[in-house]
This record gives sequence, structure tokens and C-alpha cells, in this order.
Amino acid sequence: MTDIEIFQQITSSANYQKTKNFRQHGTYSVYEHSIYVCQTALKLSDFLHLKINRNSLTKAALLHDYFLYDWHDKESPKLHGFRHAKIAADNAKRDYGLTKKEYRIIASHMFPLGWRIPTSKEAILLTLADKYCATRESFRRKAKTKK
Repeated sequence: MTDIEIFQQITSSANYQKTKNFRQHGTYSVYEHSIYVCQTALKLSDFLHLKINRNSLTKAALLHDYFLYDWHDKESPKLHGFRHAKIAADNAKRDYGLTKKEYRIIASHMFPLGWRIPTSKEAILLTLADKYCATRESFRRKAKTKK
């Protein structure tokens, strides 16, 4: 499979569609955030001319926040920032199957908040792209459409 086929397969699945219902940063959904992170990580790898596993980076980037709950809700798991990377990796492994490398990429994406250190180029790219996108989304609101 190509990275584009992986992207299409994951984003069109019924389980992944659920991420549209969970707010992530500001007015952005987990679905929108994850696609933005995926695009950013791939663009960064291209810009830096890095030899990476694009399939693993695509899959991990799309699934890095696949925790399937609204972390803003008082009933959600506590310490979301510290715990959600492992929850997302476990959910992604269950629903999509992950290699050990893909699992580690997802599980380490919150470094330094989480204790797992990124150990591959793909993991570092995802960590950087996630921080960049989260910061932009937190300070930027989507334009409201007129009805």
C-alpha cells in the first residue's frame, strides 16, 4: 500500500469518522487536527529530504490522537496530556493493527510530557508536527460560516 492508500483507508473507516465528534484544540476536531499533523509531518520530511517510512509516518500521524473520548469532558480520563498517547496507541493497534515501530511512534508523540522518548526519525517528525499544529490551532479559530 502507498501512503495515500493508507490515508484513504483510515480516514474513510467508520471508527475513524468518530474522531470528527471530539474537539481537540480550539475549534478543531481530532479528525481535522490529525490530518493537519499528518500533512505537516510529511511536508517536513520532504523539506528535510529525510529517508523515512512514509507508510508508518502516515499511519501513526493519523492515529496519534485516536483516544476516542472528549478530553474536555469532566468524565474523561484524568491527566489526558500524560496518558492519551498510550491510550491512542492501544486503540490504534486494536482497530488498525500496528507494527512495533508505529506503536512506538504514537506512544512517544507527547514527549517531553510523556516519558516515552521518540527513537526514530518518524517519531521525531510526528512529535514536532503535533506541537506545531497544536500551537497554531490553539491560537487560531476557524471562520464561522454564514447560514
